[in-house]
Amino acid sequence: MSKPAELRDQTDEQLELLVKEVQHNLFRLRLQSETERLEAPSEIVKAKREIARVKTILRLRQIEREQSVPGATP
Repeated sequence: MSKPAELRDQTDEQLELLVKEVQHNLFRLRLQSETERLEAPSEIVKAKREIARVKTILRLRQIEREQSVPGATP
């Protein structure tokens, strides 16, 4: 799991790739929990939190870009 400071240092493209990777991992964890014994159920929660962290950073960047554009509505 990445720390928020490490995530902020990455580019938008890297963060998008990370979201896709973690979502794929989350899918595998959910599938594993349904079909066989999942060794660490907490991994599902950790994956969800990681996705939320990355999406939050991406959204904050989007808001900053929108506010920096002159003539944009607040």
